[in-house]
Amino acid sequence: MRIRPERLRRGDLVGIVSPSSPPNQESLQRSLAFLDQLGLRVKFGKHVNDVYGYLAGSDEDRMADLEDMFADPEVKGIICAGGGYGSARYTDRLDLQLIRENPKVFWGFSDITFLHTAIGLYADLVTFHGPMLASCVGKDSFHPLSAKMFEQLFEPMELHYTEEISPLEALHPGVAQGELVGGNLSLLANTIGTKFEIDTAGKLLFIEDIGEEPYRVDGMLNQLRMAGKLSDAVGIVIGDFADAEPKKEKPSLSLDEVFRHYVGGLGKPVVKGFKIGHCEPHFAIPLGTLAKLDAEAKTLTILPGVE
Repeated sequence: MRIRPERLRRGDLVGIVSPSSPPNQESLQRSLAFLDQLGLRVKFGKHVNDVYGYLAGSDEDRMADLEDMFADPEVKGIICAGGGYGSARYTDRLDLQLIRENPKVFWGFSDITFLHTAIGLYADLVTFHGPMLASCVGKDSFHPLSAKMFEQLFEPMELHYTEEISPLEALHPGVAQGELVGGNLSLLANTIGTKFEIDTAGKLLFIEDIGEEPYRVDGMLNQLRMAGKLSDAVGIVIGDFADAEPKKEKPSLSLDEVFRHYVGGLGKPVVKGFKIGHCEPHFAIPLGTLAKLDAEAKTLTILPGVE
């Protein structure tokens, strides 16, 4: 199993970085009150406020911020300000050995999926798929359950997702357990054919996305299918697919029809409807820990992500 980072403690210093696109600065500032409530002190990366087109500064600067936070012994955890686009542009140059030698909490989602996958593969570290500061925490829509999910960083706790949180639908019955991997579907598709290709063999694959029409989700799932990623997985956890309605006045398959086509006939448990992704509430999960998907009971149980 992967290395679990040490838990956070009240009074700890956490680093804030922008690995992808420029975060909304007002929202980022508003999010700091929440970190204060958690008892955390903050250190900003040097380039958190940089803007270079759709990127939060140059690739070199964003990468340097990330490496600096992992290398700094006073920084006990790293929380991403936001996602967007751009983390994959420098991942092949990222010092993953440095990260392996300095394991600590790393938290974010969306475009951060590429980093989660790389860090899991080459630094052997459990990371966290959870709501980010500017894009989630600093907004009025930030849900109490989303806030509660940060508690898993302070105390090793088993997570239990049941239909009390949201209605779930089993697309195929069964029970499976394995390491939980995955994240944003478009970023997972982007890993195919690179040295950071998602490894799903014997694992539970989690997927989510936003703003992708059914035909686009179809194409990305087909890419995973042809790369053997769907057949290799022991089960599929389908998170939130926000804003996925067809945008053109043309005939379209529904998203449900797309899912059923690709994962309904795999002969392994598949459950959809998890509020994990670009949604509120956002149920944060550790990636790289052992999890159990029970399609009969419609539950997902995940072992703790911290020591």
